[in-house]
Amino acid sequence: MSPATNITELPIAVRKGLNIIIIASGKGGVGKTWFAITLAHALSRAGRRTLLFDGDLGLANIDVQLGLSPERDLSYVVAGRLTMRDVISPVSETGFDMISGQSGSGSLATMHQSRVAALRDDLINLSGDYDDTIIDLGAGLDQNVRMMTVGVGRCLVVCTDEPTSLTDAYAFIKVTSLEHPSTNLRVVVNMAPSKNDGMRVYETLNKVCEKFLNLSPALAGIVRRDNHVRESIRHQTALLTRHPNSTAAGDVEKIAKLLMAER
Repeated sequence: MSPATNITELPIAVRKGLNIIIIASGKGGVGKTWFAITLAHALSRAGRRTLLFDGDLGLANIDVQLGLSPERDLSYVVAGRLTMRDVISPVSETGFDMISGQSGSGSLATMHQSRVAALRDDLINLSGDYDDTIIDLGAGLDQNVRMMTVGVGRCLVVCTDEPTSLTDAYAFIKVTSLEHPSTNLRVVVNMAPSKNDGMRVYETLNKVCEKFLNLSPALAGIVRRDNHVRESIRHQTALLTRHPNSTAAGDVEKIAKLLMAER
């Protein structure tokens, strides 16, 4: 696999973006999008001006989880009809702004690498208007996914205790660390039966990274399994709106506080 970004001179925009937080995973089904929404909501509740960008090109579903139908989405930008700023949608329920993707659009998922890079640079420039910009990255390791990680401040890799999740999280960390060595990689263990179980999952992943990559990604936090999460998704409502005192909500708020303390 040849690196997607063997670029001799990165654009100025890429050298910005320190307030961008990528939410990634090696595979789907680990709660990545839900975590991105809840983290953005937690930051917004703490008084941070926050933008949530649906970077799952072609399989966007942030709007679905929130029960929203934005009039404008990223497809307008790709078509050259609107700018990135034009497609921002305020989410009154949560207090953060959102740029929605377009679910089922092959044109977004199969964009040329240069176009993805241009969208990324536009987003990095736009992030200057916010305290925090959260990118819900698509699952997997395809070229467009990897292009979106260039120049970001921090990357949180979400995993669970499933063996396939750990294997794919390791693969994402490996490829990202090789292609973009300066990326600040962290691990979020989601749907953990307990904090101790979550810590064991992190330690398992970390030992493999230390052994084969000579790398030790920090633990960003553990989110415990909570039936309120499934219930809030089913009702297309943000967890911190529907169940603000739930276990999972509190765990995500702790992660948000740690991230805020760094800036």
